[in-house]
Amino acid sequence: MTDDALKTLSHPFEAGLLEAPGRRALFLGARAGLRLPRSMDLELLAVQGFRPDVLALEKAGFTVKPRAEGTGYDLALVLLGRHRGQNEAWLREAFGRTREGGLVVAAGGKTEGADSLRKRFEGVLTPAGHMPKHHGVVFWFERPSDEQLATAPFMTAGPADRVDGRFLTAPGMFSHERIDPASKLLADNLPAAIKGRVADFGAGWGYLSSEILKRAEGLTALDLHEADFESLEAAKANLAGLTGDAPIGYHWRDLLQEPVARQYDLIVMNPPFHQGRAAEPAIGQGMIRAASAALKPGGRLMMVANRGMPYEPVLAAAFAATGETCRDDRFKVLWAKR
Repeated sequence: MTDDALKTLSHPFEAGLLEAPGRRALFLGARAGLRLPRSMDLELLAVQGFRPDVLALEKAGFTVKPRAEGTGYDLALVLLGRHRGQNEAWLREAFGRTREGGLVVAAGGKTEGADSLRKRFEGVLTPAGHMPKHHGVVFWFERPSDEQLATAPFMTAGPADRVDGRFLTAPGMFSHERIDPASKLLADNLPAAIKGRVADFGAGWGYLSSEILKRAEGLTALDLHEADFESLEAAKANLAGLTGDAPIGYHWRDLLQEPVARQYDLIVMNPPFHQGRAAEPAIGQGMIRAASAALKPGGRLMMVANRGMPYEPVLAAAFAATGETCRDDRFKVLWAKR
């Protein structure tokens, strides 16, 4: 998916249909595997908040930030994803940070709504061009004047999402429209009183951490570890009114690549089981090993998973004792002791 989308985005430049109107460039949604066409000599800022992609992009030599910075760019590239709201936010950012007369180029898969997004924007702005390629579509606009852009309805963001009337979220975050039922099952089966140093692995926008803070009798510290930058920033806002005496730490980290020192009495997690469309049990299996490495002797892991995910053998290999707390028709809550 990523390779095809990157090829689609690069194609107009490689085919000689487009040229960068200057060297300063912004790339929103840049992902691992990024290769610029040889003809493009750019001062590029790659914007990406997903930590595994950040590490890969930095390793490839790109300058990466979790949020866009600066204005007056000659060129803005946007690699679209599956979430309409996130794509629209990236395009607002691209137009807002590009100079008048600059170029905004976006691409994504047809099955992920890129073509319908193109048509919506073409209803407001005069299109410069578009073309299908590699199962996707790439389209581009010349950035209009500030006065013209100010009247474009898409430049005004809608109200922030609030889950359950209290949790700040945004499109692109895991379960941004509701409390995830698997996380809810795990929360319902947490101990009534939680003590010691606790970590939430894959904390998202903070739901499980908020439930831990409700049971924080004897809690000495709570650390949230999350790979998505924007989710972690939302968690800071969502937990702001719940903090007590125990310090809360927020760690933007890829738990499969960046180790955590052994220090916790309890770790809770609802590990992701896919990054694309196919199930990837290796992600959860890696997080189980990371949890084992981060727990004190005698420390405990509590996790929730889809019933079909093969986590029990990994738990048995990484922990002294394991078991199942409960299950419903979709999920199971598992425990393990270091």
